[in-house]
Amino acid sequence: MSYAIESIAQSIGARRVGEYEATIDWLLTDSRSLSFPEETLFFALTTKRNSGVRYIPELYDRGVRNFVISEEEFKQVENGELRIESAMQDDDAQPILNSQLSTLNFPSTLNFLIVPNPLKALQKLAEVHRERFNIPVIGITGSNGKTIVKEWLHQLLSPDRCIVRSPRSYNSQIGVPLSVWQLSEEAELGIFEAGISEMGEMGALKRMIKPSIGILTNIGGAHQENFFSLQEKCMEKLTLFKDCDVVIYDGDNELISNCVAKSMLAAREIAWSRTDIERPLYISRVTKKEDHTVIAYRYLNMDNTFCIPFIDDASIENVLNCLAACLYLMTPADQITERMARLEPIAMRLEVKEGKNNCLLINDSYNSDLASLDIALDFLVRRSEKKGLKRTLILSDILETGQSTATLYRRVAQLVQSRGIDKLIGVGPEISSCAARFDDGIERYFFPNTEALLKSELLKSLHSEVILIKGSRVFNFDLVSEALELKVHETILEVNLGAMVENLNHYRSMLRHPETKMICMVKASAYGAGSYEIAKTLQEHHVDYLAVAVADEGSELRKAGITSSIIIMDPEFTAFKTMFDYKLEPEVYNFHLLDALIKAAEKEGITNFPIHVKLDTGMHRLGFEAEDIPLLIRRLKNQNAVIPRSVFSHFVGSDSPQFDAFTRQQIELFEKGSQELQAAFSHKILRHICNTAGIERFPGAQFDMVRLGIGLYGVSPIDNSIIHNVSTLKTTILQIRDVPEEDTVGYSRMGHLIRPSRIAAIPIGYADGLNRHLGRGNAYCLVNGKKAPYVGNICMDVCMIDVTDIDCREGDQAIIFGDDLPITVLSDKLDTIPYEVLTSISTRVKRIYYQD
Repeated sequence: MSYAIESIAQSIGARRVGEYEATIDWLLTDSRSLSFPEETLFFALTTKRNSGVRYIPELYDRGVRNFVISEEEFKQVENGELRIESAMQDDDAQPILNSQLSTLNFPSTLNFLIVPNPLKALQKLAEVHRERFNIPVIGITGSNGKTIVKEWLHQLLSPDRCIVRSPRSYNSQIGVPLSVWQLSEEAELGIFEAGISEMGEMGALKRMIKPSIGILTNIGGAHQENFFSLQEKCMEKLTLFKDCDVVIYDGDNELISNCVAKSMLAAREIAWSRTDIERPLYISRVTKKEDHTVIAYRYLNMDNTFCIPFIDDASIENVLNCLAACLYLMTPADQITERMARLEPIAMRLEVKEGKNNCLLINDSYNSDLASLDIALDFLVRRSEKKGLKRTLILSDILETGQSTATLYRRVAQLVQSRGIDKLIGVGPEISSCAARFDDGIERYFFPNTEALLKSELLKSLHSEVILIKGSRVFNFDLVSEALELKVHETILEVNLGAMVENLNHYRSMLRHPETKMICMVKASAYGAGSYEIAKTLQEHHVDYLAVAVADEGSELRKAGITSSIIIMDPEFTAFKTMFDYKLEPEVYNFHLLDALIKAAEKEGITNFPIHVKLDTGMHRLGFEAEDIPLLIRRLKNQNAVIPRSVFSHFVGSDSPQFDAFTRQQIELFEKGSQELQAAFSHKILRHICNTAGIERFPGAQFDMVRLGIGLYGVSPIDNSIIHNVSTLKTTILQIRDVPEEDTVGYSRMGHLIRPSRIAAIPIGYADGLNRHLGRGNAYCLVNGKKAPYVGNICMDVCMIDVTDIDCREGDQAIIFGDDLPITVLSDKLDTIPYEVLTSISTRVKRIYYQD
């Protein structure tokens, strides 16, 4: 739902500085989540560790024009106490923002909405938005199970209703307003989580959610440190339900029942019970089978039965809360029975990686509590059974449980023993103080902090083990995972970041319009150059999008701190969750992929996830056909899980004049198809078809965005000339030996010598990406500036070169390709393209980055 910027300013009581005309559809608090800059309003929130103001220049460069900022920080900017400057691309560029804003002529280019507190303004805007909707809204709070109940309610109710729900676990003071903002005219039901960590927080969430139906899942020890008692926490949570029509809770839970009575809620109560037949919802029987549970219930004097595909107590409790909500909303019993049987579990957050010394790593450092520890240990056991490896647990202190240290770690010890853990590595003062509670039958090591563990030699001694890394975020267990992860490298690929930037600016200078956006391809490890450093440099130079092939490439960039928008060009069906978790925007090219993506997004509670629609205009590789577009539009408009951010196609032969007629035909087909798609939607859908060659040869087809690939890495696709060389592959001579005439060198005796020769061995082979077809004298490297032909077959890790006529010694460098030996020499010898040579460089080759 759109709002004019002046309407928003009025709603939140802001002083507006700027005259930029804007319509707002999207609210943003995290720069990494930016998708639609033209319609985005950024709230510069301040936390203990960070200030959103610092991201304004970056967001401006990415197209955002509307910002909410505090009065205090705006004054600091005006007075020069807080400098906010945009990065400049060249010496002539002017800063967009300056320490003296009053001296700039900026009113027509952006808007500042100045408020006392941006967070309060965000919440106020959500309140105003919520007031526009007179629909049932379910508010869910409690210590555990909120997200599961929300997602299961969506599974149970969405076939009949258009539902808006909290994305993932957006239940905080920031997450709730972003969730409520998603309400639109099509919404028939809202389902929102509310989470608190201290007294006084629930009031703000209540005003934004304004639930008509309340569900209290349970009350446990999470975030207990800021409450005097569980009762105090329960009473605070019940604040959410002050004006509800109905409240749903476990009537057998004495704490909750007492608190509900004390709260004197005016709402009707559906307190389900397994023991009290007089309760509105009586659970008459719960029967656990091997892989499912049968539940019988009575509601309004009617008896019914259903099955769920779970047997654990937590799932049963969560599903009974869902049952009560469905019954209140008058869902027919037969539909409840049918849909309960198809409930799907909520995905876990576990990463499996190959470790050093034949170890397997399970990284679960997202959080640390008893429930998730139990799940992760079960996963560890199953992985170790398949691999036949020992079981090792690296566990940090478990924080904020509300339990005494002795009680907590007695239960942890029981879990560790029951799962057959062979080795425990405890990190933190609390778990270390309870070392005696762990069974003597396992190896035990304890460290006061993560730094002490990393400094020890213990991690190096781990061998042939499945290692579960389970820790609270504050312990920075990512460092432990990094230390254990297998990373192999040989030889050196030098990457000149300065040359890459020159290539970027070379193609930027060809853009007809400065507002044309740029996608830079960093797939296949940035064409072999190493994706993180390349992506980091491109981000610093304000490219609009990065593009990778698969989701794993994108997630690694996110983990490394890359916040730019990232497109996944070849999305895999098994990687949907990775894309959701790391805000990676997939290409969508057919209905099978689109439908699967929509289903996965709906399961995860995600709405308006950006996608990039691919049209087939002649490549005939992937993409929707022209006749598919009407159905594609209907499919996209009948759901809210995904939203088209761009529409694009691929040129077939933009690099060659012989295909120009066909290229123009592609442009015509793309214009027609993309215009048809855009006409169906009110928001801006970016259009792009130009690749590197297209940027140069077909400037009229640059549209809203272009994609820069091989040209970024210094090779012109038009004539294979080198623009600015980026990558140099080099190694060193290991050994030089004299070999007599008529002897042979290497495997299969393929290196026949016709003279007494000096043969050097260099540590690079086909496992590093040096193609075997370059051997037997078909190509050469450079040693001290002179050609040194490859002799015999190239081996996996080593090859031999003839240095008979070269003044050199062991330890001297050998250049495989670089400034003086263009990569195109190798690609021409191999009858291939430079792409293949670059992307063949193995990940074990160490990358070194520098800037001229």
